[in-house]
Amino acid sequence: MHTVVERELELTLVLSPERRIPVPARLGYLTDDPYAVHVTFHIDTEHPVYWTFARELLVEGVFRPCGQGDVRVWPTKAEGRSVVLMALSSPAGDALLEAPAAAVSAWLERTLRVVPPGTEGERLGLDDELAQLLAR
Repeated sequence: MHTVVERELELTLVLSPERRIPVPARLGYLTDDPYAVHVTFHIDTEHPVYWTFARELLVEGVFRPCGQGDVRVWPTKAEGRSVVLMALSSPAGDALLEAPAAAVSAWLERTLRVVPPGTEGERLGLDDELAQLLAR
């Protein structure tokens, strides 16, 4: 049986130091895809924008800067609040998003309780499949 851990929250799209837009988003974690987190951005378009990246990147990014390339994550303070910044790059453009650190951390803790770090591979059932292949 697969479990889904979701959290709706409002992120902030940082366009410039003076210009910021609230963006409703959903964080998603599926135990049948245990290494990844899924973020759905509901921006003012007909189609939501989906991003998928390593859960480990977000877990580490709550505490220290990490990532390279398309996804970078780091903690900081904004107006006295703890936030997590996510810099996302794609051929369609770049975005800098700010998320409340407490909400992201609480959601991540839920995912880590469902699938503790280091046990993701067990969720994929690769050992069982490999054993079946080798038994043939």
